[in-house]
Amino acid sequence: MDKNALVALAILFLPLILLIIFRSKSKKAQQELNSKLELTEEALKRAEADVKRQAFENEDLKAQYSPIIDMEAHTKELLKDAEEKITRSKAEVERTIEKAEKLEESAILKVSEAKREAQNIKMSANDERIKILDEAKVESKNITAEARIKLVNSKEKAEEIKLEAREEASKVISYAEAQAKGIAGDAYEAKAKADSYETAIKAMKNTIEGYKDDYIVPNQSVLDDLAEEFSFKEAGEELKAARRRVKEMVKDNYAGSCDYVEAHRKTYAIHFAVDAFNGKVDSALSKTKHDNFGKIQQGIIDAFALVNHNGAPFRNARINQEFLDARLTELKWAVAAFELRKIEKEEQAAIKTQIREEERAIREMEKARKEAEKEEKMLQKALDKARAELGQASEEQKAEFEAQLAELEGKLQEAEERGQRALSMAQQTRRGHVYVISNVGSFGEEVFKIGMTRRLEPMDRVKELGDASVPFSFDVHAMIYSDDAPTLEKELHRKFNERSVNKINPRKEFFRTTVAEVKQAVEQQGLNEVHWTMKSEAAEYRESIAIEKEQQAEAVA
Repeated sequence: MDKNALVALAILFLPLILLIIFRSKSKKAQQELNSKLELTEEALKRAEADVKRQAFENEDLKAQYSPIIDMEAHTKELLKDAEEKITRSKAEVERTIEKAEKLEESAILKVSEAKREAQNIKMSANDERIKILDEAKVESKNITAEARIKLVNSKEKAEEIKLEAREEASKVISYAEAQAKGIAGDAYEAKAKADSYETAIKAMKNTIEGYKDDYIVPNQSVLDDLAEEFSFKEAGEELKAARRRVKEMVKDNYAGSCDYVEAHRKTYAIHFAVDAFNGKVDSALSKTKHDNFGKIQQGIIDAFALVNHNGAPFRNARINQEFLDARLTELKWAVAAFELRKIEKEEQAAIKTQIREEERAIREMEKARKEAEKEEKMLQKALDKARAELGQASEEQKAEFEAQLAELEGKLQEAEERGQRALSMAQQTRRGHVYVISNVGSFGEEVFKIGMTRRLEPMDRVKELGDASVPFSFDVHAMIYSDDAPTLEKELHRKFNERSVNKINPRKEFFRTTVAEVKQAVEQQGLNEVHWTMKSEAAEYRESIAIEKEQQAEAVA
């Protein structure tokens, strides 16, 4: 702890210490005064008691000896002695009180002096503190000013470096263009103009006719270069960084260029071109959807060409290529963030669907277990009754009762097995069935859905899929029981990933393959005892086709 802190603490606690000392001394003086007053009061009481007693005795003596002796003089003498004692006691009490008052005045004076001294010390310490603070503020200002100067200098130096780099790049480009012109002559300039006109014409044509399928680029392609664990949050951060880069380029006047010599004309021309380009780009970016990355990308490129073409009469007011690249990077991250957000939503929806499916499967298993237990009890009662009747039956009836008993025992065993299976599947959360189904009428030949269900009756899930979403029922090619159904399903999906019908959303679980290939993939997982139906029956679809042909034939006839 430094010296200033110790002085501050001494100043803070000194009045308190002096007050405690004063109170302690005052208390002692008061106690002494009270003690003396009590002694005086006791002496007075004793004197009064003596006076009364003496008076009483005098009365008795007067009554008894008045005829002989005159006691008046003696009584007066006793009274005089008592009064003198009282006077002396009062004087002593007054002296004690006066002494206590002097002590109190002395204590008050000392406290006052201590307060003045403490105030002086406090003022001195406060002056010292103010002095130190002023010195610190001055030093802080000097340091801050120095830091600001360094910051300004570093910024200026950075700007100088950037400006030098830009000038150097411009010189290199100008030199290269001059060399090209020197070599090719007018042909180079004609080629440059031709390219500019070609891009401008293409942009105008796209603006008039619209962006057709020629510019379709799947949004998913933006994610191809990203790591698998790249998330929506990280893409959002990259998008923010890209937008900051665009703002900095506009702020630093490097978004565009112009050949005007006058500074104000040059500035206005560049601002006009940049505002026009940014307006078109912002409008295009606001229309980002799941399927229009290629169209928006081409729209930004066309806006670049048109703005540069229209800026030619204004001393070649134009957008720099670097600024175009920055805005295309912004588009890339905007689409990436959009796609990753959509994927995360789909994953959450798939998880919720899986949870609902598992909850439904658990309810079905619990219901099946209770029904099996109920059936077991009923069969056990019937079995007990049949055994009792068998014991009382005649020889002729025994054969009939034994057959009935055997039938009941078989049913009881089946009920016990169903209950045990339901209980086992409820306890083993990864047990289930992987199904391979097709729907020729809805999706065509050699298109199969490979999915998974944990329901006790897996066909209920297949019936659900064919109820309302498709016009025909599904054909089941295999229903594969597995102790680890999710892993088996995942392996099959990975195996046929490149043959997914929906390249954007493979979670739809439809694959363009054959039953033989799926069977081979399942057998590679060590599952050989699976019943397969190799041909799609498609009964409803084929019957519908036949009826349609008959109707057409009748219409012709």
